Amino acid sequence: MALRYLLQGQMNYMSTSGYDVIMISAEGKELTEVLRQEKCRHLIVPMTRKITPFQDLKCLFQLIKIFIKEKPDIVHSHTPKAGLLGMLAARICGVKTRIHTVAGLPLMVEHGAKFTLLKYIEKLTYWCASTIWPNSPSLKKYILEQKLTRQEKINIIGKGSSNGINLQRYNPQILDNHKLAEIKKCIHYNSSFTYLLFTGRLVKDKGIIELMDAFAHLQKSHSRLKLLLLGDFENGLDPLPRQTMDCIQHNPDVIHVSWTNDVEYYMQLADTFVFPSHREGFPNVLLQAGAMKLPIICSSICGNIDIVQNNQTGLLFNTHNVQNLAEKIEYSIFKKEEMGRMASQLHNYIHREFKTTQVWEKILMEYSQLQTQEEKIPAKISPAHRDMVPGWMYHLWIPGYNKQNAVS
Repeated sequence: MALRYLLQGQMNYMSTSGYDVIMISAEGKELTEVLRQEKCRHLIVPMTRKITPFQDLKCLFQLIKIFIKEKPDIVHSHTPKAGLLGMLAARICGVKTRIHTVAGLPLMVEHGAKFTLLKYIEKLTYWCASTIWPNSPSLKKYILEQKLTRQEKINIIGKGSSNGINLQRYNPQILDNHKLAEIKKCIHYNSSFTYLLFTGRLVKDKGIIELMDAFAHLQKSHSRLKLLLLGDFENGLDPLPRQTMDCIQHNPDVIHVSWTNDVEYYMQLADTFVFPSHREGFPNVLLQAGAMKLPIICSSICGNIDIVQNNQTGLLFNTHNVQNLAEKIEYSIFKKEEMGRMASQLHNYIHREFKTTQVWEKILMEYSQLQTQEEKIPAKISPAHRDMVPGWMYHLWIPGYNKQNAVS
């Protein structure tokens, strides 16, 4: 899913720019489309999103075998699990340029023992990496405040984002009118109603509980209000409570649509995009909504605040605060002209800073600079790490690879 949705087009761009790109991920239904679009080799390593020690160890050794064979010049990881295993394997195998992009931190919403465990895992990932790329300034600030790594290891690409936004797709002017009409029919669209839209995973971390509570409160005084929920439930990883599930399934004014690739069409039909997430890195959905000139209300968290400036390019509300969220939604209902003005401001900012090709060019430039820097550093096993590495791996620290290889 990360290759298909979060990094779409980036691997193909790097391939056409001179890198031999190998994509590595778990298997999934998106694989066929990933291969078609990216036109790069893909290797399956069955990584999980959960804490699965035995499976993780198997995946680590599988990655080590791949790196031994492919001898990559760069290993670039995304997502927490791929970051931990990818950076650890790359360090063991002596890959000089080890980049980890941080696009969100699960530990932000945890407490107690789990917070401590996840913090240790992040520290280990960053220690194994040669450079860390948080995809937003506020995320960088959080990483430094938590002392997860050193200042000199961190860099942000441009203004943030892992992949930018495809402005050829998220453009109200080029939508297919027939498809738009079909979607209107499917959701029984009525222009006399006001539509709120959320897109993403339907889980607690995304603020769905607060959103449903705020919507139920507003229904009492706004009878022509509808809520569009676009996404899938994750009952095995972060399930919603039964009460919230019942509200989604039985409230006639809540329209649930399973995940679709036609997000931009629903954004065209909605009046306001509501994003109450508890943790983010640099959320693509806000870039998408902004590119579609859809007014935004979102939680005041890392990532969101790097895109939306309160009362300038959208509205921010206090995270977890149902009353504050309801007040912002009610403001958007009565102040549509003002919301439109803020949406136009955000639209201009996104077009100026976050076009996909702009982000890719900056990443490509960073690859080149990092390669140049690393070539000056002799490849060897430090005495401090020698006891950690089996003897049969020592040959991996031989420099002099001629072909540029990148593993995502």
